[in-house]
Amino acid sequence: MTTAEELAQLSRELGREDRHLAILGEGNTAADLGDGTFLVKASGTSLGTMTPDGLSRVSHAKVDELLDRPNVTEQEIEDGLVACLADPTHKKPSVETFLHSLCLREPGVKWTGHTHTTSVLAILASKQGAEPFLRHVCPDAIVVCGRHVLPVPYINPGLDLALAVREGLAKFRAEHGKPPKVILMKNHGPVALGSSSKEVLNIMLMLDKWARVLLGAFAAGGPNFLPEEDAAKIDNRLDEAYRRKMIEAKA
Repeated sequence: MTTAEELAQLSRELGREDRHLAILGEGNTAADLGDGTFLVKASGTSLGTMTPDGLSRVSHAKVDELLDRPNVTEQEIEDGLVACLADPTHKKPSVETFLHSLCLREPGVKWTGHTHTTSVLAILASKQGAEPFLRHVCPDAIVVCGRHVLPVPYINPGLDLALAVREGLAKFRAEHGKPPKVILMKNHGPVALGSSSKEVLNIMLMLDKWARVLLGAFAAGGPNFLPEEDAAKIDNRLDEAYRRKMIEAKA
């Protein structure tokens, strides 16, 4: 299976109607090609019906040129998205191309997925924001989604959001020594960062379960968060490390 075929398959898995992760034109996916370019969902396409023809190949270097330009106008962003194409025959890439380019160049990250998961967004769009996800309520979320997530305030999608995510990623790496597996954008949705397409899907599915558990816990009187020392133990336990490797190996 080619990278384009695998990315299209991941997109369809994330866009399945029964999973409530994304509908219509919501969300986007990307995969690094290892040659300075990456594939990303084209603007106006749908995750649920994605085929390789709905993907655009983009240059990381051209993305950086736009990210480093000051005071970019909306028209310049529109023109820049097309100018970022590594293959001029491809469609204009998603407005979140900038965000995916940054995430794909984090250590160990080769695949990314962004959705508008109903359960997660129900919390991110509330007065709670990302706060409930800063602590854990069940061990498996630590194993699959990582102990720490990167919260990002609401910023209009596109270049401005990517610049905020770039700053957030740098701070996260400085604090934790590695990139996050999950970015949570308030009033917008989650981003999963993985070493494989399967890991991205696993993260999104576990994050959906985590959010549904939180929603149920709030309805039943409030979450009983794990003590921080217990969360740290789970994150570093040898058996959990082995289980994480097995999950990633199967991915």
